[in-house]
Order: sequence, then C-alpha cells, then structure tokens
Amino acid sequence: MTKKRFPIGTVIMTLISVVYLSPLFIVLINSFKLKTTISATPFVFPNADSFCGFDNYIRGMTYGDYPFWKSALFSLVITVLSTAVILLFTSMTAWFISRVDNLACKVIYYLCVFSMIVPFQMVMYTLSKTADTLHLSNPLGIVIVYLGFGAGLAVFMFCGFVKSIPLEIEEAANIDGCGPLRTFFGIVLPIMKPALAVQAIFTFVGSWNNYFVPALILQTKSKMTVPILIATLRGADYMNFDMGKVYMMITVAIVPIILVYLLLSKYIIAGVTLGGVKE
Repeated sequence: MTKKRFPIGTVIMTLISVVYLSPLFIVLINSFKLKTTISATPFVFPNADSFCGFDNYIRGMTYGDYPFWKSALFSLVITVLSTAVILLFTSMTAWFISRVDNLACKVIYYLCVFSMIVPFQMVMYTLSKTADTLHLSNPLGIVIVYLGFGAGLAVFMFCGFVKSIPLEIEEAANIDGCGPLRTFFGIVLPIMKPALAVQAIFTFVGSWNNYFVPALILQTKSKMTVPILIATLRGADYMNFDMGKVYMMITVAIVPIILVYLLLSKYIIAGVTLGGVKE
C-alpha cells in the first residue's frame, strides 16, 4: 500500500491563484458598497451599514451625459469587429506566406515578427498624426489600426500552426477541383480552430482593455470606450469621485473577458502547442 503524499504543489498553486484573483474579488465586493464606506473599509465584506444592493449598478448604467451602457456597447462593437478582421486577414496571410516560399513572403513574415518588439511609445505620436491624415479617427478607422498592431503576433502564431497541417490535405483538395479560397475556407480554416480561439482571446482582451489607442485616435467625448470613460470619471472631480460606480463599471467590464475565456479556454493548450511545433 503506497503512502499518499501531501499535495504541496496543489496548495502552493491554490495560494498563488488566490493572490491573483484577490483584486477581482475586492472590486466585486466594493461594487455593492456605499461610496462613503469604500475608502474606509475596502477589504471588508459589505454589512448593514455599507451594503447598497444594486444601486451602484442602476445609477452607473445611466450616469452622466455619456452613460456606461453606451460606452460598453461602443467598446463591444469595436472589439468584435477588430477581432473578426484580425482573425480573417492574418490567418489568410499566414497561410499564404507559409505555403509560398519566396523572398517577398519571407520579408513579410520577418516584418510581422519585428513589429512585435517595437514598443508602442515609439509610434504613438506618429500613429496619431497618420490616423488624422488618413481620416482614421473614427470607429471603423480604429479597427484598421488594431489590425496593424495585432497582425504581427497573429501572423507569427498562425504560421507556426499552418506548418503543422499536412500539405497532402490541401493537395487532395486541389485535385478534387478546389480553388485557393475554397481550400482555405473549407479545409484549412476549420483545422485552424484551436489557433483561432487562442488568438481570439488575445485580440479580444487587448482591444477591450486598450486605453492609449482610442485616447490618441478618437479624441472625442461623444465616442468613449470603457477604459476612457472610467479614466474620465476618475479625473473629472476628485472631491466628488464616486468609487461605487467606478467599481461597478470595472466589474461589468470584466464579465465579457471572462465569458470569452471560458468559451474558448479549452482550445488554449492545443492551439499554443500545435502553433509552436514548426518554424
């Protein structure tokens, strides 16, 4: 009879998980408190004196000239469009440059890789000027900007995944009369589902939480994403700052990210593993 060992690894990982999840938990409990009690007891559960129910959520959704629901909807549209555009165009690009072995494709690939190491601070002022010159200072224009920023990582990941797909499958489809587009959308794209799911999570989280790009490009109070709205409320009036509504906004803003992650998390390991098989 073997003696069971104490699961010290499980205990350590549980403690680490608690540390990482504690900020989310603190935000959640404070979203149900009165704003006058949050600063005094930020780490304490709501009690009879501090609990306000869903009052912060009700008031926060319609607060101010630009309510939170409008900002959340605006952010969601931009994020969904950016994610869809990046997944479509970068997967097609990666498939092409992985199957066509010439100098132009190699240059495109290494340019995408190089773009991953360029800090945002190096291009932020040029980006603002270029977006204004090309009339990209609008919701559709910011989708194009996100495509440029997200193309490097997406092409790099998709290229590794495409190289793990047997070429014989595409050759068989070509013999059966499939053209390039039909081969890609009917055969290659379904096989790339794990990599698409992983990249969708990265892109969705990055676009939803992005503050600097919308702040630089949109430059208008009539179209504010969730991070910009929260930052605006934080600096609008410090003396009358309502922490309850801000915690409510942060809590609601976290929900879409958690839902997307839960829906696509089963593909993460498979996508990352298969995407790194070949170079």
